[in-house]
Amino acid sequence: MQRTLRVKLTPSLAQAELLAETSRLFTAAFNAVCRVGWEQQITNGVELHHATYYPTQADYPALVSDLLIQARVKATEAIKSAFALQKAGHRVSLPQSDACPPRYNVHTYRVDWASQTVRMSTTGGRQTIRFAIPDYGAHYAGYPVDTADLMYRNGVWWLHVVVRVPAPEVEPTDEVVGVDLGVAQPAVTSTNRFLGKPAWKAIEGRRFYLKRQLQRNGSKRAKRHLRKMRGKQARFRRDCDHVLSKQIVQSASPGATIVLENLTDIRKRTKIRKRTKTSRRVHSWSFAQIKSFIAYKAEGRGCTVVAVDPRHTSQTCSCCGHQARNNRRSRGRFVCRVCGFELHADLNAARNIAAKYHASVATCDAGGLPVNQPIVSFPMPRHQE
Repeated sequence: MQRTLRVKLTPSLAQAELLAETSRLFTAAFNAVCRVGWEQQITNGVELHHATYYPTQADYPALVSDLLIQARVKATEAIKSAFALQKAGHRVSLPQSDACPPRYNVHTYRVDWASQTVRMSTTGGRQTIRFAIPDYGAHYAGYPVDTADLMYRNGVWWLHVVVRVPAPEVEPTDEVVGVDLGVAQPAVTSTNRFLGKPAWKAIEGRRFYLKRQLQRNGSKRAKRHLRKMRGKQARFRRDCDHVLSKQIVQSASPGATIVLENLTDIRKRTKIRKRTKTSRRVHSWSFAQIKSFIAYKAEGRGCTVVAVDPRHTSQTCSCCGHQARNNRRSRGRFVCRVCGFELHADLNAARNIAAKYHASVATCDAGGLPVNQPIVSFPMPRHQE
């Protein structure tokens, strides 16, 4: 498995200037490659390399070859993403960055865990820079490293080092935990656990109304406050997703299977005709981030994460299987029209999600095609524990 260790660099004044110059030239090279790929409609990495390597090497001779290649790799990723969004009908423009983090590989940096120093390629040659390891990531120190991204935030240089951690040797079990993710109730498992905190919803509501008041004000001070709130809100949501995903993974025993709903394109499929609190919460719901957090945390616990078709999980009775839209009397109350079975609506949906996985496994064992879709645990260049 791969995990990201975020270490704080403590460069000297001269080294900090070299890091800043390296970051500036890396960003310029990234933007130049993006421009060529966008104008010539090139998404293939090899073709983009042949079209841009020598021109960028001539324009930015202070960057070593490996950093130029990594700038091209990042630009290729951005170009592919932009063209994919354009093909899906979104309005996109040329990908450009004001500060693209330089990506280092085994040829451009070396970490010495014992002395807590890193030797990095910069525009002024190789520099040995000291770093500090945070307490929460100390158990990752000492493992082999892959790539690393150089970040500058609020006057501090950070190095996001990807380390290779051995996966736990856990035997798979027959335990299946269905999880119903939601906006009002963050998560409910088929094992009768209601996860998350109700206070999160209230905090989001207060911040929304504060943002609305600041937007109506329109003063310079209000705009400064809005910029601060944007970062604060993103950090708050990320923290909530980390807490929720950790609770979900810990609710399953090692080796179990965690079943989620396949919520791809949920904003397109949700039929909300008016701008209400519900529509606002759905469009601000970071379900993709939650799924990625669950996937990589489950990998560290030896669990498997799969996704099933979400259709009718909220309308089907988990007791008798009767499906009807009016089975759900209210947001949190489910009452079956046939057998009279009554349960919390989200808990009923979680049980249906687990039942769908069982049905898909039975279909696969009988020689049919499985209907569940596995979620692959992601490498961790941008997520921290």
